[in-house]
Amino acid sequence: MAVPHEIKPLVIARTCPAPRELVFKAWSSANHMKRWFSPATYSVPEAEVDFRPGGVIAICMRSPEGNDFWSKGTFDEVSPPERLAFTLGVTVGGERKFAARTTVTFEADRIGTCMTVRQEYELFDPAFISSIEGAPEGWRTTLDKLALEVVRIHAGTPRSVVHASFSLERTYDAAPALVFHALTDPVAKARWFAGGEGMTPLERTLDVRPGGRERARGRWANGLVSTFDALYFDVVPDQRLVYAYEMHLDERKISVSLATVELKPVGAGTRLMVTEQGAFLDGYEDGGAREHGTGMLLDRLGASLKG
Repeated sequence: MAVPHEIKPLVIARTCPAPRELVFKAWSSANHMKRWFSPATYSVPEAEVDFRPGGVIAICMRSPEGNDFWSKGTFDEVSPPERLAFTLGVTVGGERKFAARTTVTFEADRIGTCMTVRQEYELFDPAFISSIEGAPEGWRTTLDKLALEVVRIHAGTPRSVVHASFSLERTYDAAPALVFHALTDPVAKARWFAGGEGMTPLERTLDVRPGGRERARGRWANGLVSTFDALYFDVVPDQRLVYAYEMHLDERKISVSLATVELKPVGAGTRLMVTEQGAFLDGYEDGGAREHGTGMLLDRLGASLKG
């Protein structure tokens, strides 16, 4: 009997601009997985997916040359929309060649859903080590195809609007005039108003006056482009800003919001209050990510005032 070889696990993450329920759905049936569960240039002509713990999963991948490779196993865990796990084994001529246990987690983030795939291997035939060594690139192109399937599923979902609102407060050791400057001056605002780690700025304009516009675009590490596009309606120096803004991920509009920022003197400092009412569009539900992200920006604003 062949002795299993231990191989380092694979971990790969991908962010999709869609709610967890929709991304999870892409794994839930043979019809979905036949469209994406294979590397670039490969196809899936046949699949069986019984999406429940203990249910069968069987995938046939067809190479460009027309050769078929079957992987068969079972679902170990199906916990929508947070986590799933399944084990697939590759057998040729009745002999086990290698097995892979795949665990997928789905976490809501400020873009949509961060999906992390972890795969652990058992190798029974050293001749198949190349199949495992090629897994990182194979999964990269496979997840590219999954992203397209998520877009296809989303296009078929009904139009919807989810409303949400939040209010946040911060107190800064700076006069209202200094806080207002940090909110309205292009150079000062660039020091704190940014997408965060992993985002490359692409565009930034700021014209704070009634009828003025603000626009900020950046590209995340996964290639998605986020766009903030605002129009100012009310500007009272050192006291108040009222503006509306749209958010896009690539070409998809995900939300429209109305924001009010108020500044109140507190001794030598300033109490800042932000209130937002948002309409999240066509299946995009941020699960509180917008409020969390705004809080992080306000903390960065406070840090910039100390510099």
